[in-house]
Amino acid sequence: MDLKIAFIGCLMVVLAMAVIASTEDISSTPTLRVKKVKGKKMCDKGWECKGLSIYCCNLTITDYFQTYQFENLFTKRNTPVAHAVGFWDYHSFITAAALYEPLGFGTTGGKLMQMKEVAAFLGHVGSKTTCGYGVATGGPLAWGLCYNKEMSPSQSYCDDFFKYTYPCAPGAEYYGRGALPIYWNYNYGSTGEALKVDLLNHPEHIEQNATLAFQAAIWRWMTPIKKGQPSSHDAFVGNWKPTKNDTLAKRFPGFGTTMNILYGDSVCGQGDVDSMNNIVSHYQYYLDLMGVGREEAGPHEVLTCAEQLPFNPSAPKSASSS
Repeated sequence: MDLKIAFIGCLMVVLAMAVIASTEDISSTPTLRVKKVKGKKMCDKGWECKGLSIYCCNLTITDYFQTYQFENLFTKRNTPVAHAVGFWDYHSFITAAALYEPLGFGTTGGKLMQMKEVAAFLGHVGSKTTCGYGVATGGPLAWGLCYNKEMSPSQSYCDDFFKYTYPCAPGAEYYGRGALPIYWNYNYGSTGEALKVDLLNHPEHIEQNATLAFQAAIWRWMTPIKKGQPSSHDAFVGNWKPTKNDTLAKRFPGFGTTMNILYGDSVCGQGDVDSMNNIVSHYQYYLDLMGVGREEAGPHEVLTCAEQLPFNPSAPKSASSS
């Protein structure tokens, strides 16, 4: 028994030291390493932008987005009526973001574009995790990150069509979880493969670990839904060059197309519907709070997807299933 208590005591000390070390990492000044690779300047900034990358030569997220700004954006997330009190925090966001900063997340372009991308990503997150409503204290846009999971799932979200690739695990429930909520066994399976975490058998990991929840959301933002289509990141920062068909479908680089990529015709191509306007409003609100200003969001056809045709149209429902 004494040995067991001693072991537990040692384990707690090790864990405490790890937490302290990770906190020190975030508050410490990164060390910059610069190298020329094939004539291109590449940089490594340690924990936040690790591995030689052209993007690591730019500002990193902690240079322009600090804890107090995260708190300003999500002021009501830890109020007693919220549903994920104590779960979401700045440390989790930055720890997850650091994995994608060498790939350009929040590090592409100049400071204005970088701040706009963080506001855009978090605008989606805030709108998908809000419990705000019209007369909510602080206004309906102050309640992002109120949830980390679907509260009353109407189904288990197990699709047997994928039983050979992403078979549903016994007892697992694939309801919505996370910062950009994940639904269905096949989405948990593919996300888990990318993150090297067994989410197919353990989807609950997303609602138990805020860093993993943010990591899954940023991975979705950085990754195309289908080959030959842009990621939300590429569509937003201007890496994506629309084809003639895209232009005819009124799909342009900007925030509107990120909604098209993530939600398709459940939000886009229906005019100025509430579901779309709610996401846009969160983005504009965060731009204001971050000191960028909503005027930088762009004109209506760039900011919204009201008139866009979806990249991936939903399958029409048959008469028997409607």
